Amino acid sequence: MRLASTLLVSALTLAAPASAHAASLGGWNQSEQREVAAAGLLPRLQDGRFHGERPLTGAQLSTALGEQPAAAARTVSVTSFDARLVRHLGLADVAAHVQDVARGAGLHPPRTFGTEVVARFLGLRTNHPAGDETLELYPWEPITRAEAAHSLAVVLDDGDWAAENARAQLTAFELPRYDARTRAKLALAASKIGMPYVWGGETDGVSPGQAHGGYDCSGFVWRVFTPAAIGGRTAAQMAGQIKKSERIRFEDVRPGDLLFFGSAHFNSKATEKSIVHVGIALSQHWMIHSSGQGVYVSSLDDEWRRDEFAWARRP
Repeated sequence: MRLASTLLVSALTLAAPASAHAASLGGWNQSEQREVAAAGLLPRLQDGRFHGERPLTGAQLSTALGEQPAAAARTVSVTSFDARLVRHLGLADVAAHVQDVARGAGLHPPRTFGTEVVARFLGLRTNHPAGDETLELYPWEPITRAEAAHSLAVVLDDGDWAAENARAQLTAFELPRYDARTRAKLALAASKIGMPYVWGGETDGVSPGQAHGGYDCSGFVWRVFTPAAIGGRTAAQMAGQIKKSERIRFEDVRPGDLLFFGSAHFNSKATEKSIVHVGIALSQHWMIHSSGQGVYVSSLDDEWRRDEFAWARRP
């Protein structure tokens, strides 16, 4: 009996960290989980718990969207989930337009490019803090019920406005003709659409010292242009390693230019406090970068973004 008791205690001790880990994986957005459960979109499971750490099933997503159960895979990838929400919100034509424009510009976009641009324009994804980056998901991974709850909560709270804004802006998505070198670099950038934002991340896989693969803003630029081409690792270093006479004003931006944002003014010094973000210009109106929605496309016509623009440089 004593041996059996000892074995039982040992088993419980070993199981406790796994259970705690599962809870941390699935419990980071409990308020959103309660919201979507109360709305009947993602009900709690049979044991009365939400289980945000578990993969979302195709049947659960069909129920959430009020659709007939699909004879699909048991789990739903991040990109498949995003595509179905984009279609549910009536934005499939907008995603197709974005895809066609990128293809026409010679960027060879992945088949998920259009829907991921729209989904992340809607704010369906979220960035986990640096200490919780094991929660991040690659685009091809099964989406968890917790991540799905976040997206569905966004739709519940802002769906109509977000969909209208996405349609208004992304139907104007256009790209110019690129020279061969610029096209090759921007095609590489476009291939990373949907990769998660990870502090210090520089690669698709796990970078040294990182908990998860993905990119921060300057790590993404490093991946596209290589360190030898642009020098410094941080956005501030990249911005500060050119002469002031080589800085480019907003109206002179060309595709492939690096765009720097922060409180710095055109003639001021680049510091880690004044230059806090970097992206890559697709045109004078659009950029691709890694930020809160992962690697995604943003408009440069938003007034607040122009207000934050400091200067650009040409690699």
